[in-house]
Amino acid sequence: MKRILLAIASLAAGFAVTTPAMADMALATAKNCMACHAIDKKLVGPSYKDVAAKYAGQKDAADKLATKVIKGGSGVWGPVPMPANAQVTPDEAKKLVAWILTQK
Repeated sequence: MKRILLAIASLAAGFAVTTPAMADMALATAKNCMACHAIDKKLVGPSYKDVAAKYAGQKDAADKLATKVIKGGSGVWGPVPMPANAQVTPDEAKKLVAWILTQK
């Protein structure tokens, strides 16, 4: 019985680890982030891997980037501004940024 419970717990943990990555990609697609960004190449904006590398180790990066997702910004990656995304809630922005910062 213990083995069965352990197996079920292991499967649930594995599912919990892989599901957020898919869910966050789905959220990025649903919020139109992928129209300007890609995971591993520059489109209109920088790749998510480049963003993660640039902000690696910065303690305030998640809050700073979540604000930028909602309010937009310019000048960090060149002359093309990032438009405001008012349709993204603060919780969604935090979730997206947390996912972006894990890209390698």
